[in-house]
Amino acid sequence: MKSRELILALLDWSPTPFSRSSFTPGHITCTGLVLASDGDRLLLVHHRRLKRWLLPGGHVEPEDLEIWDAARREVIEETNARLLPDPAPRLAGMDVHGIPSNGREPYHLHHDLLFAFRAASREIRVSPESRDVAWCTPAEFDRYALPDNIRRAYRRIFNEQPRRSPA
Repeated sequence: MKSRELILALLDWSPTPFSRSSFTPGHITCTGLVLASDGDRLLLVHHRRLKRWLLPGGHVEPEDLEIWDAARREVIEETNARLLPDPAPRLAGMDVHGIPSNGREPYHLHHDLLFAFRAASREIRVSPESRDVAWCTPAEFDRYALPDNIRRAYRRIFNEQPRRSPA
């Protein structure tokens, strides 16, 4: 609930909440929570700068017509995943987290919106922004040291999926 309140406050307070050059208190970013075509795996990237496994995502750009288009674009750029069409992906979660200074940008907050997508296939590839990409099962969440907000968002979306009938 805290992240939701912080994001709503940013939208109320900041004249430029989507600008990546707005550092006080930060800006909106978008992330893709991508389930594999079988629905049992989650797409991860090993972030080059942060040196940890995360969901693909990033900054909102002027060409993103809808807020979820930023998440979709970032997923494709970072993983080359093919996503099933979805005109309005579900908001799977929200998370506000700190981003360390990198010399060009000061420490600031990313007010992150997580949108749910489904992959059309398991084909993925590493981009220059990532060290690696992987499909991760829930049993591997500890191995990849996934933060709690990703685990909660995965459970939320996974539990809402239509169930496959036994063969």
